[in-house]
Amino acid sequence: MNKPKKGVLLVNLGTPDSPSVPDVKRYLTEFLMDGRVIDIPAWRRTLLVRGIIVPFRSPNSAKLYRAIWDPETGSPLLHYSLLQQRLLQEQLGDEYHVELAMRYQNPSIPQALANLQRMGIDQLRIIPLFPQYASATTGSVIEKVMGTMRTWSTFPEVSIVRDFYDDALMIDAFAENARQHDLSAYDHFLFSYHGLPVRQLRHVAPDGGHDCERASCRVRITDENKRCYLAQCYATTRLLAQKLGIAPENYTVCFQSRLGKTPWIQPYTSDVLAEAARQNKKRLLVFSPAFVADCLETIYEVGTEYAADFKALGGEEVQLVESLNGHPKWITALGKLATDGAGQVITSDYD
Repeated sequence: MNKPKKGVLLVNLGTPDSPSVPDVKRYLTEFLMDGRVIDIPAWRRTLLVRGIIVPFRSPNSAKLYRAIWDPETGSPLLHYSLLQQRLLQEQLGDEYHVELAMRYQNPSIPQALANLQRMGIDQLRIIPLFPQYASATTGSVIEKVMGTMRTWSTFPEVSIVRDFYDDALMIDAFAENARQHDLSAYDHFLFSYHGLPVRQLRHVAPDGGHDCERASCRVRITDENKRCYLAQCYATTRLLAQKLGIAPENYTVCFQSRLGKTPWIQPYTSDVLAEAARQNKKRLLVFSPAFVADCLETIYEVGTEYAADFKALGGEEVQLVESLNGHPKWITALGKLATDGAGQVITSDYD
């Protein structure tokens, strides 16, 4: 069999090696010490993460991971990411070699890149598995990959998929998962995205002065805001709502998983749930289109925690729409991202 000439590196966020407290501590430390995730001076970040967040948060986080950990397949995020890797490899065939890495913990980016380097590939396509671009996710992956590759003597042709928030096949896959539920049975629809500190959005502009309200990021995509996480989240939502025939007054975009007291993107999912209960909405269908694989943030935070909170507020049901996982259209979308110009691709030939 001929050696593959083209490499594809899929990169997702990460997961602890196990739900034990020591493994969760290691994961949280690596994750939260990333200067793109908590973008404050290094000495303050070290004190905050190592001195406060990790020691106090790790035992509870380990408990949450245990709640979603499968006895046979382990971490849902790793399980579905490995499934995506395998299905994409089958689709692309022997001309390509597909590696999987996690930005934090294992399988690591350095090990995956070392595997690809040994193969002597001519082309490398890097696909951070985040539909909407953010410095804390895709930006961090790009920084880690480039930092790892800087010691290479020669380079293949390298290209990076920056975002794919409006990919038609991805939208179709999410819509098909939603149609597994009776849409007419729900009073309202939530599109819940991972949150970010507001200050990180300002750096969409080179001068650090991006203003989402002035740039109409919640309304439309323009040349000014096309790289803005908030604008891309709202754009994904509009495409999904249009595909499913959901009127604007029947859905809300919201943001989850905030950390600390600094202002994060609003509205917060928890506040939207409370408002829906006050309006006597009883059944909610929730999408999480920032995630391509089910994980702690979807399975537990939405499917368990928010569902329990909503019932305590007087609601009846919060139903999570399954993530893309191994959906055939999503795998086809990945194949297109890997082989053609789909998505926003940054290309460099360093050799």
